[in-house]
Amino acid sequence: MFKFSMQHDIMDCAPACLKMVADYYGKSYSLEYLREICYLGKDGVSLLSINDAAEKLGFRTLMVKLSYKKLVSDCPLPCILHWNHDHFVVLSDVKPKGNSIISQLRKNATTDEFVIADPAHGIVKIDHDTFYKGWVSTYNERGLALLLEPTPNFYSREAVSENKEGYGFLLRYLTPFRRHIAQLVLGMMAASFISLLLPFASQILIDQGVAEKNISVIYIVLLSQLFLSMGNIGIELVRSWLLLHINTRISLSIISDFLVKLLKLPIRYFDSKAVGDIAQRINDHHRIENFLTGNVLTSLFSLINIIVFTVVLAIYDLKILLLFLSFSMAGILWILLFQKKRRDMDYKRFARSRENQDKLYEMITGMQEIKLYGSETPKRWEWEQLQVKDFKLNIKSLALEQYQRTGMAFVMHLKNILISFFAASEAIKGNMTIGQLLSISYIIGQTTSPIEQLVSLIRAAQDAKLSMGRLQEIHSKQDEEDIVKDKKNGAYMLQEDLHLRNLSFQYEGPNSPFVLKNINLCIPKAKVTAIVGTSGSGKTTLMKLLLNFYQPVTGNISVGSKDLAELSPRMWRGQCGTVMQDGYIFHDTIAKNIALDGNEIDETKMELAVRVSNLKDFIESTPSGYTTKIGLSGVGISGGQRQRILIARAVYKNPDYLFFDEATSSLDANNEKVIMDHLHAFFKNKTVVIIAHRLSTVKQADQIVVLDKGEIAEIGNHETLTKAKGKYFELVRNQLELGD
Repeated sequence: MFKFSMQHDIMDCAPACLKMVADYYGKSYSLEYLREICYLGKDGVSLLSINDAAEKLGFRTLMVKLSYKKLVSDCPLPCILHWNHDHFVVLSDVKPKGNSIISQLRKNATTDEFVIADPAHGIVKIDHDTFYKGWVSTYNERGLALLLEPTPNFYSREAVSENKEGYGFLLRYLTPFRRHIAQLVLGMMAASFISLLLPFASQILIDQGVAEKNISVIYIVLLSQLFLSMGNIGIELVRSWLLLHINTRISLSIISDFLVKLLKLPIRYFDSKAVGDIAQRINDHHRIENFLTGNVLTSLFSLINIIVFTVVLAIYDLKILLLFLSFSMAGILWILLFQKKRRDMDYKRFARSRENQDKLYEMITGMQEIKLYGSETPKRWEWEQLQVKDFKLNIKSLALEQYQRTGMAFVMHLKNILISFFAASEAIKGNMTIGQLLSISYIIGQTTSPIEQLVSLIRAAQDAKLSMGRLQEIHSKQDEEDIVKDKKNGAYMLQEDLHLRNLSFQYEGPNSPFVLKNINLCIPKAKVTAIVGTSGSGKTTLMKLLLNFYQPVTGNISVGSKDLAELSPRMWRGQCGTVMQDGYIFHDTIAKNIALDGNEIDETKMELAVRVSNLKDFIESTPSGYTTKIGLSGVGISGGQRQRILIARAVYKNPDYLFFDEATSSLDANNEKVIMDHLHAFFKNKTVVIIAHRLSTVKQADQIVVLDKGEIAEIGNHETLTKAKGKYFELVRNQLELGD
């Protein structure tokens, strides 16, 4: 039995394919675990990485580049195919058509139908031409495939299943509102009691008031109905206010918890996530919030009403009750028939919305390049193509919704007509009074809305469950702080030497190239160490390892005698001031962009930061000085002003360790000289690591480390390295255009 798995994020196609193949052979693995062993990165994953992951699961694998004929005649299914040059799908079956002899011999398979499990779209059946265009990727008409067969090790290995809390995940959000919910339930019970009295009041009005011409009974019943209606209105008002209060509080708690969790995740998590993936999960929270507050509690009231009216119908006539229950269940079953299709539609809608958000974000943030290269029309076309896909999906969703609603409405109307006909027949036969007939009609009318509400609950519950599945992937991830062995280490750690021993690092698993190889280095405390090298030599990666953004593949980094991996990342970075190449400027005031700690601004520290970064003239030239707001991502300021704000931010923190990555690359010569003079005074008694290309930035460093292709080529100071005439000398000579 082939079980389909939809990819949750844009980079998840490979893990999702591997999950489907493992499920086919009887082992269920969590998508999160498969992501880890596939070494999912910002560029997705390679077929070689999928191969290694499959072998780890216990599959016998074979990566092949083969012809179409060989694929359909000789390869075991299911297998994973490289699709359209940038995607992975599972070929689950090939169904022959036409002449059986030809099909068996596979001499002409152009009439075959291919069953493709596409993690981004679902299980689809395609013809030969469509398959051929999607799979064949080379000039000699061959395509890439990964063939998999389980070994005994596959079945003996324990599967890493998904950790699903189910709806228990939501209970913790309702628990703090037990008192409010209890009040709501009491109000609902009171409203249901009123609803219970109303049909009997209508029966008394007709049978004892109108039929017997007793005006006193009519007055009493009508006054009773008036007071009951007023009570119902009062209960409804209180219920609305309570729901608003609960809704607002739960909404804040759900999204706040999500952001808290998101901020605790390691930086590697964000390498493989697009903006749309995370933004769409915020929308998932709104669906859960609506389910909790808008559907569950309202449906509880509907359920109580249905139970009450069911009891009344049982009192009147058991045959009518049976008819009512039969058709109500038929309507609900009709809705349930479409749940699987709704689930598939939801996954596709999530993917489309994510792509749409990513494309809009890309267009807005890349507007400068779009204008420079005149690509307005192509980019607009790309967005419009997404809208066409979105429109087609909405059409399918609307059709599905109409099938559900139309079928449900037909069953409900048929139920009402049959019950009314049966009740009227009983009244004609004398087995039922006119009052009872009207009461039954009233009850049937009152139960239509609660049943529809229960149906809405079923749909909302499915939506919430799908959203919870995506959110629990994040909530179940290990926090960055939980990875370390001792969170308390480093809280008041003294300044120490930094030691790098046999350090190697690669970003995307064992098949990716090494960015750093066998680094052995001591960064002395209270000294300035400069790291230089050509672009791509691993300088920025080394700094990210020093900041504990990533863990080395081999070797280690220690602060004094303590392994950096054992220190709390938050506490360690609390002692580090950093200027990165891609440092971010927030949409806030200049002062708050410099002082990011959230505390009250220290004027002495602010004055020092502004002086060292030579920002005073720029701040004085702005309309509101320190309180001048900067545009999003630093819009409206120059590259040099941006870098000076980042330098001021690091200086304001006044840390023991400073890490500068091309911190002055956008500065003019005059500003750079002033700032470097100020910085050298500020560097006193601090451990400093500077990455730079400019000679003026590094020549005064106590130690210069030259990286070449991820390895240390030279270590020394400016004078010794210049005399050695090695890699450093070449960099200096090329920069200054010196002769031999």
